[in-house]
Amino acid sequence: MPRVVAKRELLASRSDVWEFLAEPRHLADWWPGVADVRPDRRGLAEGARWEIVGNARPTMFRQAVSSGTLQVLAVQPYERLVFNLTGDRIGVDLHLRSTGEDRTEVLLAVEGTFMFGMSRSLPRRALGRLYALCQTAAKQ
Repeated sequence: MPRVVAKRELLASRSDVWEFLAEPRHLADWWPGVADVRPDRRGLAEGARWEIVGNARPTMFRQAVSSGTLQVLAVQPYERLVFNLTGDRIGVDLHLRSTGEDRTEVLLAVEGTFMFGMSRSLPRRALGRLYALCQTAAKQ
């Protein structure tokens, strides 16, 4: 399966970025195409399964509201998060690395079939949204 990788430095500490990512409902804020998240009682933990509801924008090959399950495969607090999105049939591997007091480098790898509405720009768009949500008043 094709793999696409994007990297971006966020203007926030690694702990602030992780705290944002650790709240399951925030996924809808930064992951393109997700409108709602209904996490199971485990939250962000290996083996957790969250119900995902997609946005209402249909494409030629995709129904109006795509849904599926997010399966959390690996969690290394403040460092790594790995999950699968079953509705889109993609795997996600996100790494965090502190590059300064209020700076975090995020490496996002997405693996799957990039057709039927799934764009190769997905990791870059996701990191752009995460950047907008996580930046702090750190000096640029």
